[in-house]
Amino acid sequence: MSVNASNNELGMKAPSFKLLNIDYQMLDLKELKGKNGTIIGFICCHCPYVVAIAERFSKEAKELSKFSINTIAIMSNDVTKSPDDSFDKMINFASKYQFNFPFLYDDTQIVAKKYGAVCTPDFFGFDNSLKLMYRGRIDSGVLKSEDNKIDRELYKAMIKIKDEGIAPTIQHNSFGCSIKWK
Repeated sequence: MSVNASNNELGMKAPSFKLLNIDYQMLDLKELKGKNGTIIGFICCHCPYVVAIAERFSKEAKELSKFSINTIAIMSNDVTKSPDDSFDKMINFASKYQFNFPFLYDDTQIVAKKYGAVCTPDFFGFDNSLKLMYRGRIDSGVLKSEDNKIDRELYKAMIKIKDEGIAPTIQHNSFGCSIKWK
């Protein structure tokens, strides 16, 4: 089932969390946040919308890290309903797409609920003080797009936030598979 992400009120402070990373370490937001901004992407391993953008997500995270903007991915699906999103599958997914950022497991789904995440992928862009400045999609590419010209919306938004301290005026909702709630 596909859903559109709701729009959060910009300016929301990022709720804190401490979650298990795919390297078996417990990590918290305070230690993961970037000097110039932080992206939190709610993703999973099986959703065709996530699979379609996973390579681009990995690339954008690498590019933004050059500007001290950190990326965090969180998987919040109920793995009993969606076994293809198990912790072991998360490890394989991160390896396949060469993630250079934490991929955290929200097994209680509390973090997804605190953020208001509704789908995978669902992207939140925060400034250096963890204030929400962007809530939208990664880019203008779509699941079966033949378009070679993709507007790098998340990347441009995070650079604008870093450089100007303001949110982009145009933000397109994320859309994808609904989070599989317990």
